[in-house]
Order: sequence, then C-alpha cells, then structure tokens
Amino acid sequence: MDSEAVPIVSDATRPQIMPRLAGLGKITDHLYLSNGKAANDSSMVSGFKITCIINATDNVANIPIPGIEYVRVPVADSPLSQLSDHFDSVADKIHRVEEQRGRVLVHCAAGVSRSATLCLAYLMKHRSMTLVDAHDWVRSCRPIIRPNSGFWKQLIDYEYKLFGFCTVRMITSPVGEIPDVYEKETRNLIPC
Repeated sequence: MDSEAVPIVSDATRPQIMPRLAGLGKITDHLYLSNGKAANDSSMVSGFKITCIINATDNVANIPIPGIEYVRVPVADSPLSQLSDHFDSVADKIHRVEEQRGRVLVHCAAGVSRSATLCLAYLMKHRSMTLVDAHDWVRSCRPIIRPNSGFWKQLIDYEYKLFGFCTVRMITSPVGEIPDVYEKETRNLIPC
C-alpha cells in the first residue's frame, strides 16, 4: 500500500459523466470501467489505447483484439460470490500495467457491480483512498455503479484490512440491507 494518497486526475481533467451503460468511464489516466459490449468494441478499445482487459464475468466472452492482454475473473454477480478473493491480484495487476504506462479496462456484463467493485479495491490499495472516497470518485466518473450488497460487505472488510477502520457501514432500508452511502436515495422508498 502506498504511504501517501496520490492524486488521480485534477478537476480540470475529470471525465465527462456518461450516465448510460455504454462507453468507457475513465477512472484514472490508466484505468477505465465499462460493460462487456464496450470491452468488445475494438475501435473503442484501441481509441482509448487499452493494453489490458480484465473481464470480471463468468459468462461474457471477449472477442480477442490483437495486442491486448486478457485477465479473467470468473465471478457471478451474486452477493454470495467471493469477489474479494481477487481484490489483491486485480489491484496489483492494474498497478503493474500503470507502472508500464499501459491502460487497463475492467468490465463485467453491465459495468455496474463486479467491475466497479474491483476498481474500488484498486483505489483503496494503490491510491490509499478510503472506501467512501473511492466510491464517490468512481460514481462521479460512472454514475450507474452499484455493487451488490455482498460485494459491499467484502469492500468494507477489505478497507478494514488495509486501514484498520471503516468509512462505510451496512444499514437496513426499505429495500433491504444497503451501504449507508445509499441511505438518502432509498429513504422514501416503500417496498411493494
């Protein structure tokens, strides 16, 4: 873990918000987040100069693009899946690619849960960001992210492992157990 927080990008270079599922969300100068369809768009991948694609799915195949290194994280988008088993290896891989001046694209099926979770783990481990700050950052870059409750619990445990404290806690809401960062959004919801 780095001893000091490293700035990601300045506000002047903060990416444009893309609220749809399509496209790549720029998280750092070397890290992008997307869905499976965008990850298989060779013109988009080459246009962003991606050198490594991390596929965080158990059912989305990548169409091989020449010159791209592929890493598979075969995990289902289920609260019971142990995505945390891959936090360190994926975070370290992203960091190594960054050190080599490459660019990583992390994707899952929709670019909402699994891939976002892996990006959050990377930001905590290698950018020394708290979980709440990492979530705020990634959500500002890709507003549709929403890791499932099981992944949130794993991220909370990972933050504690890295820093010895937690900045996010799970709470009970009208839609079930959620991280407190979503409390305001669900406060007035009534279950069907």
